[in-house]
Amino acid sequence: MDFQLTDEQKQIRDLAREFAQNEIAPIAAKHDETGEFPVETVKKIGELGLMGIEIPEEYGGGGLDTLCYVLAMEEISKADAAHGTIMSVQNSLVCLGLKWFGTEEQKQKYLIPLASGQKLGAYSLTEPQSGSDAGNMLTTALRANGAQRAYRINGRKSWISGGPYADYILLFCTTDKSKGSKGTSCFIIDTTKPGLIKGKIEPKLGIRASATCEMTYENYCAPADTLLGAEGEGFKIALSILDSGRIGIAAQALGIAQAAYEASVAYAKERKAFGSRIADFQAIQWMIADMATRIEAARLLIYHAALKKMRGERYSKEASMAKVFASETAMWVTTKALQVHGGIGYSKELPIERYFRDAKITEIYEGTSEIQRLVIARKILEMR
Repeated sequence: MDFQLTDEQKQIRDLAREFAQNEIAPIAAKHDETGEFPVETVKKIGELGLMGIEIPEEYGGGGLDTLCYVLAMEEISKADAAHGTIMSVQNSLVCLGLKWFGTEEQKQKYLIPLASGQKLGAYSLTEPQSGSDAGNMLTTALRANGAQRAYRINGRKSWISGGPYADYILLFCTTDKSKGSKGTSCFIIDTTKPGLIKGKIEPKLGIRASATCEMTYENYCAPADTLLGAEGEGFKIALSILDSGRIGIAAQALGIAQAAYEASVAYAKERKAFGSRIADFQAIQWMIADMATRIEAARLLIYHAALKKMRGERYSKEASMAKVFASETAMWVTTKALQVHGGIGYSKELPIERYFRDAKITEIYEGTSEIQRLVIARKILEMR
């Protein structure tokens, strides 16, 4: 399979690369150290049209394809994975959810400002007691006094990427406990309304500038017209969105791995030991060769999943394959990058240790590596 990029795809890649290297890379270390949310650069990402890449132009988006999104995600994440997280949530989890399941009124009210980057969105599925077991949710949305036009939401959500700065949130909660996962529904939450309490920003290992928090709902009133899809369709919506999101996280992992690999190649050519460049040592050469091979394999898996999505085919298995392989590749490559750099790689003077810390989350969020393997196995067994 030959992946020849179109002129449009090359243009979006080059646009993202230029912005990432000129605007994001110089501030990445500072924001990682302080954990400060990069408000200004995120605003510029929106102005460039990178917050709703796959959304039609009439809804504020770029009207581009999934491969354009993957290319842009890799370049942004190569400069800083925290920016990549913010961009991924907006594109994959929020905007596509509204595009696929929103009413025309919801698209006009919420999707346009989100896809154009004027507003920020977040995705809220996880709870303190339910991570991979997403069906075990305790947050409830019950009809207010039996009324047909509003719900009262109560409960606690955790690990909400971008939550502290989000204007709108896609919230998944239980509307009928007796139906299990089929009693889950999705609501569009306006974070300015009363009844929503934002918790502290989590002190994370990596992607520190992406701002993650917990949120508590206390009799939050959600009008019926904020229900995304039909009542009871929440779990189906969540899984559909996550399939797409996994392609984005795979691209994020690819960007992290690519940055660590390029830094290792450059360092190996410059660093001398025992009178020679360390690039001349077979042990280093083998690490570099394995880095390059794994990165290229991850890239091909990601492109394959993206193309299946673009063709309107089922791509759950391919998205999970891309996500598990790319994320574990990022972790492997950044570990080897630390080894190539030796002591200086362990220091904050270089971004290598940041790549290492950022890589780990790609094996965890939007479905752990273990969950990806379950998805892949089930899809394979279903087909035989």
